[in-house]
Amino acid sequence: MSPPFQGTFDERAQAEPADPLEADLSGLYALTQASRFVFASPLGPLSAASRSHFLPRFVFFGPNACDDSWRVAFLAGLDHRDPRSSRALVALVTRLAGSSELGHGLNLTFFPRVDVLGSLAPGHDRGLGGVPWTELDGGEIGLLARDARQRGYHGYVRIETGPPSDELLGIRVRGPYSEALSPDLELITSEDTRSFPVRFEAQADAQEQPGGPLSLETDGPFAPFELTLRIPGSWSDAAYQHAAVTLLTRFLRRYRAFQAYGQHL
Repeated sequence: MSPPFQGTFDERAQAEPADPLEADLSGLYALTQASRFVFASPLGPLSAASRSHFLPRFVFFGPNACDDSWRVAFLAGLDHRDPRSSRALVALVTRLAGSSELGHGLNLTFFPRVDVLGSLAPGHDRGLGGVPWTELDGGEIGLLARDARQRGYHGYVRIETGPPSDELLGIRVRGPYSEALSPDLELITSEDTRSFPVRFEAQADAQEQPGGPLSLETDGPFAPFELTLRIPGSWSDAAYQHAAVTLLTRFLRRYRAFQAYGQHL
C-alpha cells in the first residue's frame, strides 16, 4: 500500500486556490494525509510542459483490498474547459474516504483532471477523450498508458459532459460486459439509474478501432471494460455532481458483487 504523497503538494494544498476545482483538489490532497484508505500519488512530470507539472492521481484501497484485488480506473477532466466532471470525481473520492465500505475489497484509481496541459493555457478542446492510448507521447495520454500497462486495470470509468441540447444522461458500456449477460452480471441497470432521465447507448461497431484505454493491447487473462457516463451540459453544477456521485456509488455496490464471478474476467 503506497504512503501518502509528500513534498511540494503539501505546499500546494496550503496555497490559496485559484478556482473551485483547485480548492476541491487541495482539500482532497489534505484529506489524504490522514486517510487510511485514500492516497495521493501523482503521475509525471509532464515532459511537454516548460515546467514540471503532474497528473493528479488518487488511489483508494478498500478494506481487505490487496495487490490482487480488482482494479478500476476512473477518468474525468478530459476537457479542461468544463471542470464539472473533475469536481464530481473529487466528490466521489471524498465520499469513499468517509465511507470506505462502499469499495470493500476493491483497488480504485482516480484521475480527476486529465487535461492538465490544456488547463495551463485555456483554449480549444484537445480531444483527449478520443485519442488512442497507443500513442505514447510525452503528454497526459502517455502517462495514462504507462500507468495502465503497469497496473493492469480490469475496467475504466469515464465521466464526460454532453452537449447542452441533450436532455438525457448517456450511459455506454464497451468491452466484454457490453454483450448479453445475465442480469446479475450487468455493470449498471435501469434499477441503478432510477430517478434519472437516462439513455443507454449502444457500443461502437465491432470493426471500429476504439480510442481511449481499450485501444491498448492486453496481455493478461481478461479484457477490460469501459463504462462512460455522459452528463448533459445544460445541467446545473449541483445536479451534475449529484448524478455522477449517485450513479457511480451504485455502480461500485454492484461491481463489488462481481467478485463472486471472477471467472468471467
